[in-house]
Order: sequence, then structure tokens, then C-alpha cells
Amino acid sequence: MIPEDVLAELDRRLEPVDAARLAAYPGESPARQPVHTCYVPADVVRPGLAAAWGYAALAALDEHGLPDLGLPADLVDQVLPRVRAKLAVEPVEDLRVDAEDGYRGSPDAEDDDVTSAAAALAAEPALPAFLGVRAKSLEGPTRRRGVRSLDLFLGGLAGAGRERAVVTLPKVTAVEQVAAFLPVLDALEQQHGLGLDLELQVETPQAVLGADGTTTLARMLHAGAGRVTGLHYGTYDYSASLGIAAAHQSSDHPAADAAKEAMQVAVAGTGARAVDGSTNVLPVGTTDQVHAAWQVHARLVRRALERGFYQGWDLHPGQLVTRYVATYAFFRAALPAAAARLGAYVSRVEGGVLDEPATARALATVVLRGLDCGALDVAEVELATGLDRAALDGLAGRRAPGGSGVVTG
Repeated sequence: MIPEDVLAELDRRLEPVDAARLAAYPGESPARQPVHTCYVPADVVRPGLAAAWGYAALAALDEHGLPDLGLPADLVDQVLPRVRAKLAVEPVEDLRVDAEDGYRGSPDAEDDDVTSAAAALAAEPALPAFLGVRAKSLEGPTRRRGVRSLDLFLGGLAGAGRERAVVTLPKVTAVEQVAAFLPVLDALEQQHGLGLDLELQVETPQAVLGADGTTTLARMLHAGAGRVTGLHYGTYDYSASLGIAAAHQSSDHPAADAAKEAMQVAVAGTGARAVDGSTNVLPVGTTDQVHAAWQVHARLVRRALERGFYQGWDLHPGQLVTRYVATYAFFRAALPAAAARLGAYVSRVEGGVLDEPATARALATVVLRGLDCGALDVAEVELATGLDRAALDGLAGRRAPGGSGVVTG
């Protein structure tokens, strides 16, 4: 037997390591993740914005019809009624008011535009589940202007009865920017009574690889002291900064994949999420043009989901059609196999696939994501898996299940 003093010394030396790891990597977030972030310039935000996006998406679907997106016909038949219901009830899951690249107002108008945008949202009876603002970067020429816009927007939003909002920080180039921004967020929280989450946009090579040769993403994330909830890929700024020609700038470019894979590794186990970028191929124009844009968007959304990116950017109401069609199809197609494997795991049935707890957690999380966004219904999930929501939450590590969680009878 190994002497007790040797084991005690092993514990003594590794307990600080255990504590540091748990602090830095608390595990995956139990919170719902939106399937997208819709960016809307501050100068065009009006009352009823989210509903207007839903109406516009439905109108586009009615006018142009859905093209062939490479999906089985029976799956499309399952998905379309759900998508129409989603567009009528909750078309926008996450809204980001943009006072940065998407903003087209003049410098003299920015104060009024961000204030008006906040007032329009504050007057809404039902805001999107997730809401925030993107101001200008912390580079010298835009630093104070960006903080001023944040202050004005959050001040106008404070009366909307929300408890939290998201601040998106673009064009981050240094770990020190993240650390220096934390006292600003503290002051904004105290001033306006809103809890603030921080998203970092990965739009520069310096955000991925520092001058000292180290990977910057993880250092930026952990410098956020628990505030950072996501790393968002900036498709076009990042591609342009690498010298990629405009015609080839896309979220499926190999350079984009390299950056996003680094993002995934950086956020793993931290509770933050890696988020895909956008496509600027918009569904406008003739039916042929709209269909071509929808086919591009659906392919990119499906590709991102297959690679573990469950959220991306949408820049136009018409993109909601293919965001939800591709997303719902993904989760509905995943349910039968996930349900069978979860059932076998819970009942310890021997089969062709031997799943471990980590895999069961991933399977349960996929089902829960489908429930969260409306792709799946509670009743059909319970029927397919024999598990209720509490049991799935427990398997996914979201919270301890109440009782057995197994559906009987």
C-alpha cells in the first residue's frame, strides 16, 4: 500500500491546481443560447422592430416560396409550420443594436440615434429574450465615442424593466483592452442598474495570435474575469485583415475555420460560447436572387451547426427564414438517434454504440437546444426519449433532475 503521507502530499500539491482549474473552467453554461444575433443599425431601430422582422420574413416566404435546400421533403414538411409559428411569435431571439460598422448615421447624429434606439426598445411590451449593443472599438480614435454611446444607450434602456444586457466589444486586439474595459462595465452597471455581459468580437489576427507567439483568445477570455459570455467571429474584417480577396470572404473559408476552431478550444469548459459570423449575401431582388441567397445562407447555417456552432449572425429579415429552416431541420433530424442513445444510456442497454457520460451530456444538450428554440416539443421529446425536461437538464449538467425524470405510463 502507498503510505498515507505520500497521498497527503499528492493532495497538498494538487489542491491549488484543482481550485485554479475549477475557477477558470467551471463547465458549460446552463443558460439557453440563442440561435442567432440579429444586428440592426442604431439609426434604423424603430418601435415594433422584432415583429417587423418576423412579418418581413413571412412575406418573403409567401412571395418567393422555399427553394430546394438539400433537405428531405418530409423534413421540410415538419419544419415549415414550426418556422412560420416562430416568425409570428418570436422571430428575433437576440437583438444587437449596432453603433459600429453597421451604423450609417453621422458622428453628430450618433447621440440622438442611440438614445432614440434605446427609447424605442424601452417602449416595447415584449423585447427579445436577449438584447444588447455594439459600440465602437477601444482603439484610440473611437474609444471615448464608443463608451459614450454605451452610456447613452444603456441609460435609455434602463427603464425597460430588464435585468441584463449584452455589450459587444468589436475589433479587440489586446488582452489589456479587455482588462481595461472591466472598470467601465462596472461603472455602467452601477450607473444604470443593469447587469452587463461581455462579448468579444474576433475580427483581427492579433485576437488569435499575439506578437509573442501565444494564442491570445484564451488570455482575452480569462482576462474578462467571468464577464465574457461569447467570442463572436467577424467574417469580413478578419478575412480582409488576412488579405483574402472580397469574392472569397466567407465563414466557410479555411482561414475562418482556423480562427473559429481556436475560438472553440478557448471557450471549452469556461461557460462562454463560440459564435459563427455572418454572410452578406442578402435575400433581396428577384425570386431567383432570393433563392440563391437562401441556399447560401442555409448551407452555411447547417455547416456551422454540424461543426458545433449553434449561434450565428443575421443581418436581414429574410435570413430568418433559412436560419430557422436549417436550424429546425438539424435538431429534428438529430432527435431519433439522440433519443435512442439516451434511452440506452439511462437504462444501461448494451448496443452498437457505448456512450460515456460526456457523450450523454452532449446528446441531452442537443435535444435541449431543439426544445429551447422551438424545433422540438416537450411531448414528442418525452415520447422519444422516455425522459422529461428535468432529466434531460440533469444529464446535460444544467441542473439536478427532480426525481427520476423517467416518464412512465
